[in-house]
Amino acid sequence: MKNKVLILIGPTGVGKTETSIKLAKKFNMEIISADSVQVFKEFDIGSAKITQNQMQDIVHYGIDILSPNEEFSVSDFVEYTKDKISEIISKGKVPFIVGGTGLYIKSLVEGYNLGGTSRQSEFRKELELIADSEGLETLFQKLVDLSPELASSIDKNNKVRVIRAIEIATFGGEKLKVKDDNFEYKVLALTRPREELYQSINARCEKMIENGLVEEVKNLYDKYGECQPMRAIGYKEVIPFIKGEISKQEMISLISQHTRNYAKRQLTFIRGLEDVTYFDINEKTFFDKMEEEIRAWLKTE
Repeated sequence: MKNKVLILIGPTGVGKTETSIKLAKKFNMEIISADSVQVFKEFDIGSAKITQNQMQDIVHYGIDILSPNEEFSVSDFVEYTKDKISEIISKGKVPFIVGGTGLYIKSLVEGYNLGGTSRQSEFRKELELIADSEGLETLFQKLVDLSPELASSIDKNNKVRVIRAIEIATFGGEKLKVKDDNFEYKVLALTRPREELYQSINARCEKMIENGLVEEVKNLYDKYGECQPMRAIGYKEVIPFIKGEISKQEMISLISQHTRNYAKRQLTFIRGLEDVTYFDINEKTFFDKMEEEIRAWLKTE
């Protein structure tokens, strides 16, 4: 019998944190974060990192596990998460993965081959030529345009990784012929009306500024420079402001705009996942329905 793993996904600002804590309490779960920025220590305000108070004594993994000058890839996430899933199961608890980094979830659940050779050999040759003639920075910008989410999770100076990431972003990656785990995944997704979601995002961005985002970025930039998490939305927009290149209002507008765009991409990405059950967070009985769905799933063999 396969071990069961619950997953909760949804766009930024939809309400995953609060919902996940309530579910974890109901079903004796421990949570693994699927967030590409919250893995890094000190990157707190801009990543909307869950606080100890918000955790309400629910054990969380995948948060504050790396120094900002380290790198964390999609394959690193899959390896780390599988290890933690096994650890949680050994305690007699249910592993619960929560986050908005869709590529992490997709790679874990659907078994992408993130390091193998690609059938698109001509496409790869073209990318090699771009790297040689125009530089790796140009190639990395191509990846940013295709998939900012994927770009934020790899080393921009590693040509092999950048090329492979562009292939995945373009062609959807290659499925592994045989999955190497014995887990049964149940994927739930939270949704809410788009206009309401955007309003929540705008308010969230304003709150981050009030809570000291600019000071956080300045301190981190002085300490670590252009490290991997500094390329994330909510951080990269602050750097031009502290350099005096844009106004405070322009900075806030950019953070809000980029976050809204990211939420839209998250929704598109989620729709591309297999076997997802959706719940509208505005529906009064949404939590009861989630609870019923999970309870029935846990009982099946």
